[in-house]
Amino acid sequence: MTDLALAARILREAAGDRLHAGFPLAPLTTFRIGGPAALYLEPESEADLAAAGRAVVEGGIPVVVLGKGSNVLVADDGFPGLVLRLGRSYRWSARDGDRLTAGGAMPLPALAGVALRHRLRGLEFGVAIPATLGGAVWMNAGAHGHEMAEAVGSVQVFRLRTGVLETVPADGAGFGYRRSSIGEDSVVVGAHLDLAAGDPVTIRSAMDEAREWRRATQPLAEPNCGSVFTNPQGQHAARLIEAAGAKGRRVGGARVSTKHANFIVAEPGARAADVVALIAEVRSMVEADAGVLLEPEVRLVGSFP
Repeated sequence: MTDLALAARILREAAGDRLHAGFPLAPLTTFRIGGPAALYLEPESEADLAAAGRAVVEGGIPVVVLGKGSNVLVADDGFPGLVLRLGRSYRWSARDGDRLTAGGAMPLPALAGVALRHRLRGLEFGVAIPATLGGAVWMNAGAHGHEMAEAVGSVQVFRLRTGVLETVPADGAGFGYRRSSIGEDSVVVGAHLDLAAGDPVTIRSAMDEAREWRRATQPLAEPNCGSVFTNPQGQHAARLIEAAGAKGRRVGGARVSTKHANFIVAEPGARAADVVALIAEVRSMVEADAGVLLEPEVRLVGSFP
């Protein structure tokens, strides 16, 4: 049984008016759609996270951790529990030789810029990923044939249900294609990235190429969540979707992008239910055409039909 009022009291004692009820989530996501969070907090310290953990356990409420809000679709009714989004105190970086250490709220493109300033290579692909370091590590984000697992040396994780802050080595994080084993009720508060010395001209060139590729191939001017489906082994989801005739297909205010078929864009008036219905249609069309059942990459927050 859930006790939202108890959870709110625990959080209010720790965070005061930094705790918000009925907080709109749509502006915090790149889709720009979806309902509010019953409770919302931006933790600024381990004490805040410990209070969040107590609220989740004692109140019996669900919890979701947001980063930059890409790769996320919030239900039209919102989320009935606690949404956490690391505050500014977790947005920092430091260098020690060929290692960069950064807080979980640090934007990945900005961290790629820090690596460039220190003449460190290995994170160039991150300039094209609209995520925080925490979110990118949690889902092992990748682009241009590279992924976070290649750079991560260790991860600092706060376990909400036990109140324990632990350091997880990369080989213990369960990294796979667009996933890790870090867990839904754990917060990535920081990470060590093991990079290598490099030529700044070469590093900058690779970053510029990644930025230009993103501008040229993705519908950046329209609200979207990034890639909707993971790529099947040896294939490209976008090609399968286009071959099935689903490019440009729409349900309500949701439409498969005509610029990149593995993107769904939200037009004015779009609802999360439209997006989910369109995802189901696209999966059915590709399965019927190619015999491949695409796996969604987008993370659903809240309850969907």
